[in-house]
Amino acid sequence: VQLQASGGGLVQAGDSLRLSCAASGRTFSNYAVGWFRQAPGREREFVGSISRSVGNTYFADSVKGRFTISRDNAKNTVYLQMNSLKIEDTAVYYCAAKYQTDWRAYGPNLRYDYWGQGTQVTVSS
Repeated sequence: VQLQASGGGLVQAGDSLRLSCAASGRTFSNYAVGWFRQAPGREREFVGSISRSVGNTYFADSVKGRFTISRDNAKNTVYLQMNSLKIEDTAVYYCAAKYQTDWRAYGPNLRYDYWGQGTQVTVSS
């Protein structure tokens, strides 16, 4: 699976932004997808995930209630909708995928097999 993350940019605090993770190469609906982010000088941080097919989701506490994840299996794309953005959301955002056989939305400990390149999100005051 090849992943392509896009949609990053420069926004102001309180704004919204939608990131996309487009996949090619396999039947993407069978893959769980996770979103991660990494700010300068910090470790990579789990943001949220969506399960295969039906799309159960799981979010880190830091983004719960502000971010949502959805998937359009016909387009082989997963979206990260980010609302009420904060300065501390500034980071490079990555999507990752793993073939899944169950329907759970996994937390940060799932080992993903495929990673996309990052897309920069910068939130200014």
